[in-house]
Amino acid sequence: LVEMIRVIRSARTQGEERGIIQKECADIRAQFRQGDNGERSHSLAKLLYVHMLGYPAHFGQMECVRLIASPRYSEKRIGYLGAMMLLDEKQDASLLITNSIKNDLSHSSQYVQSLALCTLACMGSAEMCRDLAPEIERLLRASNCYIKKKATLCAVHIIRKVPELAELFTPSARSLLSEKNHGVLHGAVVLITELCEHNPDTLDQFRKAVPELVQIMKGLVTSSYSPEHNVAGISDPFLQVRILRLLRILGHNNDTASDAMNDLLAQVATNTDSSKTAGSAVLYETVLTIMDINSESGLRVLAVNILGRFLLNNDRNIRYISMTSLQKIVQTDHNAVQRHRGTIVDCLKDQDTSVKRRALELSLALVSAVNIRSMMKELLIFLSTCPPELRSQTTSGIFNVAERYSPSKRWHIDTILHVLTTAGGDVRDETVPNLIQLITTASELHCYTVHKLYRALVKEISQQPLVQVACWCIGEYGDLLLKGECEEIEPVQVTEDDVLDALETVLQSHMSSPATRGFALTATMKLSTRITDNVDRIRSIVSIYGSCIDLELQQRAVEYNALFKKYDHMRAAVLERMPVMGKNSPGHTNGDTSGENKEPDPSKPKPVEAGLLSEPASQVCDLLDLLGGTDTPLQPNPAPTSTPTTTSSTDLLDLLGGLDVQLQMKAPSGNVIPAHGLGQVTQTVVLNNPNKASLPCLFLCSCLSH
Repeated sequence: LVEMIRVIRSARTQGEERGIIQKECADIRAQFRQGDNGERSHSLAKLLYVHMLGYPAHFGQMECVRLIASPRYSEKRIGYLGAMMLLDEKQDASLLITNSIKNDLSHSSQYVQSLALCTLACMGSAEMCRDLAPEIERLLRASNCYIKKKATLCAVHIIRKVPELAELFTPSARSLLSEKNHGVLHGAVVLITELCEHNPDTLDQFRKAVPELVQIMKGLVTSSYSPEHNVAGISDPFLQVRILRLLRILGHNNDTASDAMNDLLAQVATNTDSSKTAGSAVLYETVLTIMDINSESGLRVLAVNILGRFLLNNDRNIRYISMTSLQKIVQTDHNAVQRHRGTIVDCLKDQDTSVKRRALELSLALVSAVNIRSMMKELLIFLSTCPPELRSQTTSGIFNVAERYSPSKRWHIDTILHVLTTAGGDVRDETVPNLIQLITTASELHCYTVHKLYRALVKEISQQPLVQVACWCIGEYGDLLLKGECEEIEPVQVTEDDVLDALETVLQSHMSSPATRGFALTATMKLSTRITDNVDRIRSIVSIYGSCIDLELQQRAVEYNALFKKYDHMRAAVLERMPVMGKNSPGHTNGDTSGENKEPDPSKPKPVEAGLLSEPASQVCDLLDLLGGTDTPLQPNPAPTSTPTTTSSTDLLDLLGGLDVQLQMKAPSGNVIPAHGLGQVTQTVVLNNPNKASLPCLFLCSCLSH
């Protein structure tokens, strides 16, 4: 074997290595065919090394079965090792070793018994576990600690494979806690933990063993130095961690068990040295146990303080798990976690991205109405330097806490604008409509907002969400911008040409998306009712985009051109300021004071507009004859002689004809229609029709669709 390893390692190329492996495998096959010549175990050992290198070794499976049945210990050892490496429960050959394992479990040598136990625990199938479970239960009561330890771990494997066999090992598991051998104790704690997780009915039975577990744990904490079990100054930290995990399961939602372990947990948390990794592991499990049982408030504060100390550790892994644990308890122990806010914020400057992500999540969870200003300052600083993969999460978190805890609307608007200026390309799609909704509700800040957004627009147009909001505000409140009077901000004298130049820059920029150009074109059109000297320039800008290759932009331009040419008398009414918008989000209602979606009552007739009942059914079916069927023909407005006149029945855009009608649309009750008919969105349309002219229903549908 040693010579083969030396030759394989000396191969200079992969092809040369494959050649050596093929030659060795051929020799191994020849040795297997020669029968019992004393060299089979050596040949199988070579084959196992070949298997470790990743080459096929399945032809050695039957040889493993033969060696396991051999009376020689040296051959049994290689045979069992080969079975653990080459066989699994899916192989038929694994069933052939069941009888050999059963015989070896009763062998007089503890080492042969150990081989059988290790193999069963490693690759035993469900059928093998059912057949051999009684033998394992018998060995749990053996006097030999070496065998008892391995039988305990084998029982754990059997329970995982065949959960219904758990009851077989329950009586023996409790008695194992009286052992002094640490290996047996470790196996017993693992076995009891497995029993409790697979069968919750056993919890009450094992909760009686809590005092016993507490005594074992106290003995470990207060014991003197033992070279056999000491790891970095901690007495058997592996057993301590296992006991703490079991106590966490037994004390969950149980006051009696929790009370029995409170003093122990306080002692472990106070006396364990956290300067080494072993001590940190024990303290971490202690903290998790304290937080998961019905512990005292003082003990929970102590646990949070331990996690706070972990944040100062030089090991990034320890800092990471500390923040992960604090994230889980920040809602239940908010005040205790708040004491470590400064340390948590400092972790935002860590070089590791994973640590930064955890620090960001925890920092956002610590924001409250009291510290919103100071925490937001830190979050905005982090946003300016955070890695690209964290920007989207950071912006979303800032928006959420700003909406929840904003001290004023002006502060809220300023914060969102700062985010859009810094990382506008990483915000969610709903950011623009949410900010517009916020601006519309702050009527006293319209002048301040439009001035601030205009300055941002002139400075930079690369951040598309910021440009969209700026265009919308300029279109809505451009008259306030042109007045140059603003108490909240230093006024800037802006001319009509300056505003139109800024919007044209957005329209012509290669950085502007189609949606941004749509905002800019609509803003330009809205300014036609808010300025006096540059209406012709606006008309010229709009007409240019009537032949734009972008269909959305082209449609807007065509409709706006029609508004200039045919419905100029209605332009001021159509382009008036938008009403205050409602917001459809958790905690807000849209036209429904109950805040819940109400299903319609099928027993009640649906309301029908009186005007619709009087219309002939043929008018609804004829999509082209929008104004047909009226008592008197409706004539369009008198047009200049150079422009040909069209009748109302052939011009789809001439929905109102020459009617003296005024249209006013109220704010909708929401912007999202719930699925499956669980709610509705309503909008009121007010028509002033002094001549009582008959209006087709499709006109109303057309108005609502726009």
